[in-house]
Amino acid sequence: MTSFAQSKCRGVAILLGAIVALQSIQAFASDLSSEQSGTHVSGEWASVLGSSLFDESGARIGTITISSDSIFDLADPDENKALYRLANRLHIKTRPDVIQQQLLFKSGDRFSIQALEESERILRTNRYLQEVSIHPVRHENGSVDVNVETSDVWTLMPKLAFSRSGGKNDAAIGLKEMNLFGSGTAIEVLYKSDVDRDSSILKFVDRNLGNSWYGLRLDLADNSDGYSQFLDIGKPFYSLDSRRALGFSVLNANSINAFYDRGEEAAEYRDRATGYEIYRGWSKGLRDGWTRRYTAGLAYDDHRFSAIIDSAYPTVVIPRDREFLTPFVGFEFIEDRYEKSRNHDQLNRVEDRFLGTRIVARLGVARAGAGSDRDAWLLNVDAQTGFGNSDTSSLLLATRLGGRIEQDGARNVSMNVSARYYKHQSDRRRLYMSLSGTYGRNLDLDQYLVLGGDTGLRGYPLRIQTGDKRALFTIEQRYFTDWYPFHLFHVGGALFFDVGRTWGDGPVGASGNKLLRDVGFGLRIGSSRSGLGRMIHVDLAVPLDDKDGIDSVQFLISTRKSF
Repeated sequence: MTSFAQSKCRGVAILLGAIVALQSIQAFASDLSSEQSGTHVSGEWASVLGSSLFDESGARIGTITISSDSIFDLADPDENKALYRLANRLHIKTRPDVIQQQLLFKSGDRFSIQALEESERILRTNRYLQEVSIHPVRHENGSVDVNVETSDVWTLMPKLAFSRSGGKNDAAIGLKEMNLFGSGTAIEVLYKSDVDRDSSILKFVDRNLGNSWYGLRLDLADNSDGYSQFLDIGKPFYSLDSRRALGFSVLNANSINAFYDRGEEAAEYRDRATGYEIYRGWSKGLRDGWTRRYTAGLAYDDHRFSAIIDSAYPTVVIPRDREFLTPFVGFEFIEDRYEKSRNHDQLNRVEDRFLGTRIVARLGVARAGAGSDRDAWLLNVDAQTGFGNSDTSSLLLATRLGGRIEQDGARNVSMNVSARYYKHQSDRRRLYMSLSGTYGRNLDLDQYLVLGGDTGLRGYPLRIQTGDKRALFTIEQRYFTDWYPFHLFHVGGALFFDVGRTWGDGPVGASGNKLLRDVGFGLRIGSSRSGLGRMIHVDLAVPLDDKDGIDSVQFLISTRKSF
């Protein structure tokens, strides 16, 4: 048997073994499920539904009332001010039909607490909504009336941004509307300048085309080094109980990328990328607390690399061209286990924390002469699980494995393992620790790992180290204050310590892969009234190792999705 055939057999055996193991896990979880006929409900719901053990089987959804509030609560004297009243008058509230379309239930449907809770989570993913609450208000004669209450944020945002990390500056100016005429549609025009390129960008996103579950995303960028065009349209698995999915996406891009050595550009190359993907998905929906999904499709990925003739940097090495036309199959197993909390990764916002188990795998095959430039099996697996709870402590584990099996062995193999730990100390304090490690083998040259000020090592220049293996540990003492200036911003802070390094030579040689440490503190500012959904980070970090040629204090300003 050839080495390629042996590799294929091993890949199939691993895939089958994973399926068997997952089925065993699901069977075990099913055996542990409650045999009671009712569903436990929270205390606030029990007073409406009539019992802490509520039988859903005979109840139906009655009247659904949707209340969409504006940005400021004028019943609150601290918010009943001229400027806030003007903002409410100028703001176009989210239309009730936009809210209703995203609900997983309608009048006459069988009552389901799970459907109400998941509808809340779906609505909270919309950045144009600040607060979402769905709860039953009356249970009578087998009919349960439901209230849906939401409040908006200001969504027309002139964007003026500046950030600094790793000794480099980024800036952006533009205009973004995330809820055009209350429709949920987002459109953005932006000029952005960062360490890699200057870009003029146009974005359009509608997650619910024509009040359907079909979505559209269009990203166009005219860059100083080329262009980028991306289109995605389709109907995703929008809920745990959805049964069908389909989608199509296409990418066309031309850009100049660089290899780094100790935080400085050492070589450049051009990457011309084209690709598309079309897929169809099937599921039987949510069964016994688990969802199984299956997908099949076709993906095309083509990268053409070339030297930059007039580059200021020498062309030391260029990644190898690659072209794959890949029929693929995939599956996903996901557990319905979420918790609502505040003050973990966000400032005084409701967070839907996934503490269940999720496993996603995809296997594709490429053939030379059938649209690909070589024979290969392409495998990607993602898995995550959670332990504990938000009220005491929680641990989130995740792993990702990807790569190709070609005739001469494994290529571009990358395995990442990460752990995030949260310790609840009080309503205002959290201890946070994270540990991540990545192992790479025979990586494509454009896929090598970097570490620096923009990737978690805050006391050092960006991309100061490059290699095919990487480890990073962070510990933060997080503080969540009750300071609420002008009823516009929530304020927090953090003390942090980072330590990490890479191993192995990079594409342009070794980059001094020593263990690096830093310590610092930072300010966190989160806006509760705008739809940007970002948190301002202001950090001061001090490098503790290998400080030659490095500023003694790194000053970082950035906007991020989380703490």
